[in-house]
Amino acid sequence: MELLKFFSITHREHVFCNPMSVEKFEELIALLRLEPEDRVLEIAAGKGEFIIRLAEQYDIEGIGVDISPYFVSDAKKEHRQRIPDARLSFLEMDGKDYEPKVRESFNLVACIGASWVYGGHRGTLKALNEMAAPGGWVIVGEPYWQREPTAEYLEALGQKRDAFGTHYENMKVGQEFDLKLVYTLVSNQDDWDRYEGLQWYAADEWASKNPDDPDAEEVLKRVRDDRENYLRWGRETLGWAVYLFKKEVIKR
Repeated sequence: MELLKFFSITHREHVFCNPMSVEKFEELIALLRLEPEDRVLEIAAGKGEFIIRLAEQYDIEGIGVDISPYFVSDAKKEHRQRIPDARLSFLEMDGKDYEPKVRESFNLVACIGASWVYGGHRGTLKALNEMAAPGGWVIVGEPYWQREPTAEYLEALGQKRDAFGTHYENMKVGQEFDLKLVYTLVSNQDDWDRYEGLQWYAADEWASKNPDDPDAEEVLKRVRDDRENYLRWGRETLGWAVYLFKKEVIKR
């Protein structure tokens, strides 16, 4: 089935499409202390909740980019209903293809939980760093290994060990680009359980209401497999965090 359709089904109940609580995202937003007129770019913006809340709190100007027509539609709807006068635009396109008119022009650039857009954590930080203004925020959400993954878990994920780093290694990658880590928000077990469990719930609800959909059986099978992997291995092995980096101002 179409992967984007699968994500739209399994993330119907999520406010933020990441394994982190709404309260922690509110903490993140409060820490950013943006100014009116600041420019924000979010790659893989999902349903737009993060950038919409930034506009609600700070009156920023923002661009949200996402490849999913389902999520972009959701984001535009929320924009119209909540803050129709906010200077936000949502683009349906692959984030890696987005090119700003002016490089280093955004006060905040984010890609929270979708580093595959740029081929991984390092590629994401490199791309975001090139679009952030000096002194601006570079924010990423990224998994990390809490402990060494078993061969069985890696096989089930279809990943190699070097797909993710440790929490420490995720921070060190930022230093390669002269990005200063100033804070992290780390998901706890409850955050993860809610994120995973809401997918099981949403899939079951959708399938019960759409039994004749040709993808119903595949959706339920994939969710069962994901649940098995999470409860058997992932819950104890894989962590997730949001990293707040500041782009250094180079003194000449």
